[in-house]
Amino acid sequence: MPPRPAPLFSRLRFRLPTCAAVPISTPPSSAAPLRYGRHTRLASPFPLSTPCQRVLRAATAVSSSLDLRSIAGGFALFSMAAASSATSVHDFTVKDASGKDVDLNTYKGKVLLIVNVASQCGLTNSNYTELSQLYEKYKDQGFGILAFPCNQFGGQEPGTNEEIVQFACTRFKAEYSIFDKVDVNGDNTAPIYKFLKSSKGSLFGENIKWNFSKFLVDKEGHVVERYAPTTSPLSIEKDIKKLLGSSSTL
Repeated sequence: MPPRPAPLFSRLRFRLPTCAAVPISTPPSSAAPLRYGRHTRLASPFPLSTPCQRVLRAATAVSSSLDLRSIAGGFALFSMAAASSATSVHDFTVKDASGKDVDLNTYKGKVLLIVNVASQCGLTNSNYTELSQLYEKYKDQGFGILAFPCNQFGGQEPGTNEEIVQFACTRFKAEYSIFDKVDVNGDNTAPIYKFLKSSKGSLFGENIKWNFSKFLVDKEGHVVERYAPTTSPLSIEKDIKKLLGSSSTL
């Protein structure tokens, strides 16, 4: 009877390594946890080589930056979508000077003059004075003024909301609505201003050029006219009267 062939593994020219040939390092119990972004993970039981550590750090950095960009981009897209889907000023909610939400739908049926204001501008005295005159004259006929402080032009509105309101109310007897300080240009433009600018551009483009740019809004919340910072509020009276259906004069 012929001899039986040797088992397959005995005929192979290599030997499988034993477990003893693979050193395993057990981390000390006091090993510090690794941090990936904002989340804490337990330290790996297998030490990483220096090149691996570099790759891991690079991957973590890229992941974190992508997350941040995604979040920032998400807010920007949401803001743009809100402005682009709006059909009137009444579709927006803004914050007043005390930080409370104000639904602009409450101004439905009113003619509005929306102005970006500043307390230390060369146009401050004349504009605040005439705005108060217009409001006092037409407030009982359905006219309102929405003032949005902005510090983007020469840093001329540096105060807090409380200081801004006190300045306008004490010095110029402003009784109309003054809202939270906003940006009217740039990446952080308030949605309401994105809508206003897209509704009515100016001769030199959509961007607001300076303090006291003005938008006239009809009773349905549509922007009907835009005025330059140097346009005096009293010179807009005839347009306000037309929208109000009023025939009175100052």
